Amino acid sequence: MNSTPTVAVSGIGCLCAAGMNMQACMQSITGNGCAPQPPTRFSSDHAVAYPVFEVPQQYSFGGAARNSDTLLTADFALTATLEALADAGLSRADLQDKRVGVCIGTTVGSAMNNEDFYWQYRQGRHPDMKAVTRFLNSNPAQVIGQEFGLTGPCQTVVNACSSGTDAIGLGSSWVRSGICDIVLAGGADELCRVTYNGFISLMITDESHCKPFDAERKGLNLGEGAAILVLESDDLCRRRQHPRRAVMLGYGSACDAYHLTAPAPDGRGLKAAIATALAACEKSVDDVAFVNAHGTGTPNNDRVESRVLNELLPGVPFLSTKGYTGHTLGAAGAIEAAFTVACLEEGKIPTSAGFANKDRELPAHPVQHETAVSGAVAISQSLAFGGNNAAVIFGKGTH
Repeated sequence: MNSTPTVAVSGIGCLCAAGMNMQACMQSITGNGCAPQPPTRFSSDHAVAYPVFEVPQQYSFGGAARNSDTLLTADFALTATLEALADAGLSRADLQDKRVGVCIGTTVGSAMNNEDFYWQYRQGRHPDMKAVTRFLNSNPAQVIGQEFGLTGPCQTVVNACSSGTDAIGLGSSWVRSGICDIVLAGGADELCRVTYNGFISLMITDESHCKPFDAERKGLNLGEGAAILVLESDDLCRRRQHPRRAVMLGYGSACDAYHLTAPAPDGRGLKAAIATALAACEKSVDDVAFVNAHGTGTPNNDRVESRVLNELLPGVPFLSTKGYTGHTLGAAGAIEAAFTVACLEEGKIPTSAGFANKDRELPAHPVQHETAVSGAVAISQSLAFGGNNAAVIFGKGTH
């Protein structure tokens, strides 16, 4: 990827258990955060009520009643998009004479959230087709494109837990190559019983608050939400006289092809993704202010990330924000990218929630308190099932 032309981040929208908008999220993660609770929208027969970071039931789509013809994943994505466009100073009318693309990452995307329909079908009944229609109406990228009448490229990325990061990286390439003037890029995912039970069956969920990188970590807490970044040509951003929140500098993606769910122990895929992203923007370790790690709280993920960060970025502060949001699957990379930009703006990162006891097997450890950071750029990285690894690099909007 060529480092020119510059891709500006001109707006951000975000919602998750930490907050219903970007400002609320940042207040939460720099404050006391929130604790995961047992799920409320579905039930499970497990003896342990594994806690999750759920968006509150009083959630409302864009301040109004949610659309009953679409699933929550699409509603989350659209709500975050509305906030991001407002933050970017862009109206619906502003989008009509521009080449605007949409690139959204998701993992489950609610595809398995119609259990009642499947159960009735297997019983030989004739279930109401509304569940199928709702699913077909709920492709998050398509919903956003239709809502605003956009005619640029429209793509949904499904690449496990790196989906949101990959969507931002791909969307930035559309702007950089001149295909689009603006791209709405990010990720969205909702919780459902199948996902919940599936992760429990993998034995990588914690029955209490997750503890990324901690010596006593047991696994992750699932979460849900969405985040959208408005990526646009820096020339357009300057012509509009709108301040850029950051610049999207580099993106790297690599597969280690090691295991269906576990990362390669030597971290070769993550190393390649980070190296590619750094090379794309011609930045060095000395430029990096901090790293927003994937940090799920699972033994394997945290061990690999710690080793890679110690080897490639020794001494660079890092943290996991999953102790504030849970693991939001396809939305994780986008939510963490949004937090990365905001922390880069503020020149500080919050404590890595859940981390209290150093693991002697890990060569590097996250911050234990709010930490001032210096440096021109920050990295947000994701590790995913299937050996997928992705990293995006943001620079300060003022340089």
